[in-house]
Amino acid sequence: MTGRAEQPAGGPAALDVDRLIDDPATRIVVCCGSGGVGKTTTAAAIGLRAAERGRRTVVLTIDPARRLAQSMGLTELDNTPRPVKGAATADGPGELHAMMLDMKRTFDEVVLAHAEPERARAILENPFYQSLSAGFAGTQEYMAMEKLGQLRATGSWDLIVVDTPPSRSALDFLDAPSRLGSFLDGKIIRVLMTPAKVGGRSAMKFLNVGMGLLTGTLGKIFGAQLLTDLQTFVAAMDSMFGGFRERAEGTYQLLKAEGTAFLVVAAPERDALREAAYFVDRLAADQMPLAGLVLNRVHGTGAPQLTAERARAAAQLLEENGADHEPRQAAADALAAGLLRLHAERVEVMGRERRTRDRFVSVYPDVPIIEVPALAGDVHDLDGLRMIGRQLAGEHAPEQDRAEED
Repeated sequence: MTGRAEQPAGGPAALDVDRLIDDPATRIVVCCGSGGVGKTTTAAAIGLRAAERGRRTVVLTIDPARRLAQSMGLTELDNTPRPVKGAATADGPGELHAMMLDMKRTFDEVVLAHAEPERARAILENPFYQSLSAGFAGTQEYMAMEKLGQLRATGSWDLIVVDTPPSRSALDFLDAPSRLGSFLDGKIIRVLMTPAKVGGRSAMKFLNVGMGLLTGTLGKIFGAQLLTDLQTFVAAMDSMFGGFRERAEGTYQLLKAEGTAFLVVAAPERDALREAAYFVDRLAADQMPLAGLVLNRVHGTGAPQLTAERARAAAQLLEENGADHEPRQAAADALAAGLLRLHAERVEVMGRERRTRDRFVSVYPDVPIIEVPALAGDVHDLDGLRMIGRQLAGEHAPEQDRAEED
């Protein structure tokens, strides 16, 4: 028998995912959490459920793994939203699209959109830019902000679901505006921008005479050619720096605004819930809107009344008496004893998970929680995502057992 799950009496409020995604005021859902807890599957399931409930939805993943594409029946994901066939009724208003952040392509799009053609070409061909856009520390997080801002600015989507990278880097994009500002306001960048702002030969004289020692030092650090490439890059990008900062700050404010909801995803394990606590604290410190906690892969049993102690005692009795039985009966007794021991182990796992969950709840009693039970198999298609969506909505049987995915 299935039905909407209820939280234990005296526990935290139940997270109502359907209410969240059905609310037209909800425009962005950000799934964050440590690695291996099911963020990608959760984001995809939420996107699918939202689409099938009538919302035009796009799922943006920053995780380069291919799980999201595979589960949605797509051969690949790239920087362009791809429609997911079979994700909504033919006559309904809902649609589902999916995409994966291409950091370099997003950076190129920004340059082409905000620089004159000649300057854009100079930037795109600059060796320092090519290195920066391909993998410079922090670029991915900033470009995630850019892409999210682009998607929101189009007005094409009722709901944007963001699947973030694993571990604490999932919240690095919250720091992108301030880190970018620190980079642009840094002493080295100001020095390198001086020739572009002064202009002409006088600038080079000023740089050579007034700052020869500093640039000589920078040349030793970066290498003469890299320093030249960096100066050329900064000069070409000078007019765009303010726009980078402004757009990043705008997206940051968008994440804080009404209409955005953060979901922290965790497994009922000590390390995962420790990371979840970090996310909850960080979101509170930044005044980001936390919708609740998705507690994935919670184990259950079809015989909760049978304790681990009683199961082990029964298994031992069967094993002791098995020697007196005929081979066929002895084999059946051995199988039953093995199942009883497995049940005992499961009950102990359930106890550990419950204690770990309760410790989290004791510190964060006001965080709504939805517990998603483990499944018996991997999630690899839309039907599997639909099942997860029902579980996220609290419509599941407690005895289901979820295999590890993501």
